[in-house]
Amino acid sequence: MTTETKPSTARFNLPARLLHWSMAVMVIAQFFIGVTMIAALSYYPLLLAIHRPLGIAILLFAIVRLVNRLTHRLPPFLATMGPVERRVASYSEYLLYALLLVQPLIGWAMLSAAQSPVVMVGAVDLPAIAPHNITLYATLRTAHTVAAYLLFATFTAHICAVLFHTVGLRDGILHRMSLWPSRNNRG
Repeated sequence: MTTETKPSTARFNLPARLLHWSMAVMVIAQFFIGVTMIAALSYYPLLLAIHRPLGIAILLFAIVRLVNRLTHRLPPFLATMGPVERRVASYSEYLLYALLLVQPLIGWAMLSAAQSPVVMVGAVDLPAIAPHNITLYATLRTAHTVAAYLLFATFTAHICAVLFHTVGLRDGILHRMSLWPSRNNRG
Protein backbone atom coordinates (compact mmCIF):
# COMPACT_ATOMS: atom_id res chain seq x y z
CA MET A 1 0.00 0.00 0.00
CA THR A 2 1.38 3.40 -0.95
CA THR A 3 0.81 6.54 1.02
CA GLU A 4 -0.20 9.60 -0.87
CA THR A 5 2.10 12.55 -0.34
CA LYS A 6 1.80 16.11 -1.38
CA PRO A 7 3.82 16.55 -4.59
CA SER A 8 6.85 18.77 -4.23
CA THR A 9 6.39 22.27 -5.51
CA ALA A 10 8.61 23.16 -8.45
CA ARG A 11 10.91 26.07 -7.64
CA PHE A 12 12.28 29.03 -9.55
CA ASN A 13 15.96 28.75 -10.43
CA LEU A 14 18.49 29.91 -7.83
CA PRO A 15 19.46 33.14 -9.65
CA ALA A 16 15.76 34.10 -9.85
CA ARG A 17 15.30 33.45 -6.14
CA LEU A 18 18.43 35.41 -5.17
CA LEU A 19 17.45 38.33 -7.41
CA HIS A 20 13.86 38.25 -6.10
CA TRP A 21 14.83 38.56 -2.44
CA SER A 22 17.64 41.05 -3.09
CA MET A 23 15.25 43.26 -5.02
CA ALA A 24 12.54 42.87 -2.37
CA VAL A 25 14.95 44.25 0.25
CA MET A 26 16.04 47.09 -2.05
CA VAL A 27 12.46 48.05 -2.99
CA ILE A 28 11.27 48.02 0.63
CA ALA A 29 14.29 50.14 1.61
CA GLN A 30 13.53 52.51 -1.25
CA PHE A 31 9.91 52.89 -0.09
CA PHE A 32 11.06 53.82 3.41
CA ILE A 33 13.76 56.15 2.11
CA GLY A 34 11.31 57.87 -0.25
CA VAL A 35 8.74 58.47 2.49
CA THR A 36 11.36 59.59 5.01
CA MET A 37 12.91 62.00 2.47
CA ILE A 38 9.62 63.88 2.39
CA ALA A 39 8.67 63.50 6.06
CA ALA A 40 12.04 64.36 7.63
CA LEU A 41 13.64 67.10 5.59
CA SER A 42 16.69 67.31 7.86
CA TYR A 43 17.75 63.89 6.54
CA TYR A 44 16.94 64.75 2.92
CA PRO A 45 20.54 65.15 1.63
CA LEU A 46 21.71 61.88 3.20
CA LEU A 47 18.66 59.93 2.05
CA LEU A 48 18.86 61.40 -1.45
CA ALA A 49 22.51 60.29 -1.62
CA ILE A 50 21.28 56.73 -0.89
CA HIS A 51 18.06 56.93 -2.95
CA ARG A 52 19.71 57.75 -6.29
CA PRO A 53 22.27 54.92 -6.50
CA LEU A 54 19.81 52.48 -4.94
CA GLY A 55 17.34 53.32 -7.71
CA ILE A 56 20.02 52.60 -10.32
CA ALA A 57 20.88 49.33 -8.54
CA ILE A 58 17.20 48.35 -8.70
CA LEU A 59 17.20 49.15 -12.43
CA LEU A 60 20.29 46.99 -13.02
CA PHE A 61 18.92 44.11 -10.94
CA ALA A 62 15.58 44.36 -12.78
CA ILE A 63 17.37 44.08 -16.14
CA VAL A 64 19.35 41.03 -14.98
CA ARG A 65 16.19 39.54 -13.50
CA LEU A 66 14.26 40.09 -16.72
CA VAL A 67 17.02 38.44 -18.76
CA ASN A 68 16.99 35.49 -16.33
CA ARG A 69 13.20 35.33 -16.53
CA LEU A 70 13.23 35.29 -20.36
CA THR A 71 15.95 32.64 -20.59
CA HIS A 72 14.66 30.15 -18.00
CA ARG A 73 11.46 28.16 -17.86
CA LEU A 74 9.10 29.07 -15.06
CA PRO A 75 7.76 26.41 -12.72
CA PRO A 76 4.16 25.52 -13.50
CA PHE A 77 1.34 27.30 -11.71
CA LEU A 78 0.01 25.57 -8.63
CA ALA A 79 -3.11 23.45 -8.95
CA THR A 80 -4.81 25.75 -6.41
CA MET A 81 -4.71 28.59 -8.93
CA GLY A 82 -7.62 28.82 -11.35
CA PRO A 83 -7.40 30.29 -14.87
CA VAL A 84 -8.40 33.81 -13.80
CA GLU A 85 -5.93 33.85 -10.91
CA ARG A 86 -3.19 32.62 -13.25
CA ARG A 87 -3.91 35.49 -15.65
CA VAL A 88 -3.95 38.01 -12.81
CA ALA A 89 -0.64 36.62 -11.50
CA SER A 90 0.93 36.85 -14.96
CA TYR A 91 -0.30 40.40 -15.62
CA SER A 92 0.74 41.60 -12.17
CA GLU A 93 4.21 40.12 -12.78
CA TYR A 94 4.44 42.07 -16.06
CA LEU A 95 3.32 45.23 -14.25
CA LEU A 96 5.93 44.73 -11.51
CA TYR A 97 8.71 44.22 -14.07
CA ALA A 98 7.57 47.30 -16.00
CA LEU A 99 7.47 49.46 -12.87
CA LEU A 100 10.83 48.18 -11.61
CA LEU A 101 12.35 49.17 -14.95
CA VAL A 102 10.45 52.41 -15.61
CA GLN A 103 10.47 53.94 -12.11
CA PRO A 104 14.28 54.32 -11.88
CA LEU A 105 14.40 55.56 -15.48
CA ILE A 106 11.79 58.22 -14.69
CA GLY A 107 13.83 59.30 -11.65
CA TRP A 108 17.02 59.43 -13.70
CA ALA A 109 15.33 61.42 -16.47
CA MET A 110 13.77 63.73 -13.86
CA LEU A 111 17.18 64.50 -12.39
CA SER A 112 18.61 64.96 -15.88
CA ALA A 113 15.88 67.49 -16.69
CA ALA A 114 16.81 69.35 -13.50
CA GLN A 115 20.52 69.18 -14.38
CA SER A 116 21.11 67.33 -11.15
CA PRO A 117 23.65 64.51 -11.44
CA VAL A 118 23.00 60.94 -10.39
CA VAL A 119 26.08 60.40 -8.23
CA MET A 120 26.91 56.73 -7.94
CA VAL A 121 30.18 56.48 -6.00
CA GLY A 122 32.50 59.34 -5.21
CA ALA A 123 32.86 61.47 -8.32
CA VAL A 124 31.19 58.95 -10.67
CA ASP A 125 28.07 60.53 -12.14
CA LEU A 126 25.70 58.98 -14.63
CA PRO A 127 25.16 60.87 -17.90
CA ALA A 128 21.99 62.85 -18.46
CA ILE A 129 19.23 60.97 -20.31
CA ALA A 130 16.86 63.91 -20.76
CA PRO A 131 17.38 67.52 -21.82
CA HIS A 132 17.47 70.28 -19.21
CA ASN A 133 13.90 71.53 -19.07
CA ILE A 134 12.04 72.67 -15.96
CA THR A 135 8.62 71.79 -17.40
CA LEU A 136 9.84 68.30 -18.25
CA TYR A 137 11.28 68.03 -14.74
CA ALA A 138 7.89 68.90 -13.20
CA THR A 139 6.10 66.36 -15.38
CA LEU A 140 8.63 63.64 -14.58
CA ARG A 141 8.47 64.45 -10.86
CA THR A 142 4.72 63.86 -10.93
CA ALA A 143 5.22 60.68 -12.97
CA HIS A 144 7.84 59.47 -10.47
CA THR A 145 5.39 59.98 -7.60
CA VAL A 146 2.49 58.29 -9.41
CA ALA A 147 4.71 55.35 -10.41
CA ALA A 148 5.91 55.03 -6.80
CA TYR A 149 2.32 54.75 -5.56
CA LEU A 150 1.50 52.26 -8.29
CA LEU A 151 4.61 50.22 -7.47
CA PHE A 152 3.69 50.27 -3.77
CA ALA A 153 0.14 49.10 -4.54
CA THR A 154 1.32 46.34 -6.87
CA PHE A 155 4.02 45.21 -4.42
CA THR A 156 1.46 45.15 -1.59
CA ALA A 157 -1.00 43.13 -3.69
CA HIS A 158 1.80 40.65 -4.47
CA ILE A 159 2.58 40.22 -0.77
CA CYS A 160 -1.12 39.81 0.07
CA ALA A 161 -1.53 37.13 -2.61
CA VAL A 162 1.49 35.22 -1.28
CA LEU A 163 0.14 35.49 2.28
CA PHE A 164 -3.27 34.22 1.14
CA HIS A 165 -1.68 31.20 -0.51
CA THR A 166 0.80 30.58 2.33
CA VAL A 167 -1.48 31.05 5.32
CA GLY A 168 -4.94 30.48 3.83
CA LEU A 169 -4.47 27.79 1.21
CA ARG A 170 -1.18 26.37 2.55
CA ASP A 171 -0.31 25.31 -0.97
CA GLY A 172 3.47 25.81 -0.77
CA ILE A 173 3.63 28.87 -3.02
CA LEU A 174 6.29 30.52 -0.86
CA HIS A 175 8.58 27.50 -1.28
CA ARG A 176 8.76 28.22 -5.03
CA MET A 177 10.79 31.36 -4.29
CA SER A 178 12.38 30.41 -0.95
CA LEU A 179 16.11 30.25 -0.37
CA TRP A 180 15.76 27.60 2.33
CA PRO A 181 15.16 23.87 1.74
CA SER A 182 11.65 22.50 2.08
CA ARG A 183 10.62 20.30 4.98
CA ASN A 184 10.27 17.44 2.50
CA ASN A 185 13.94 17.80 1.51
CA ARG A 186 15.34 17.86 5.05
CA GLY A 187 16.99 14.73 6.39
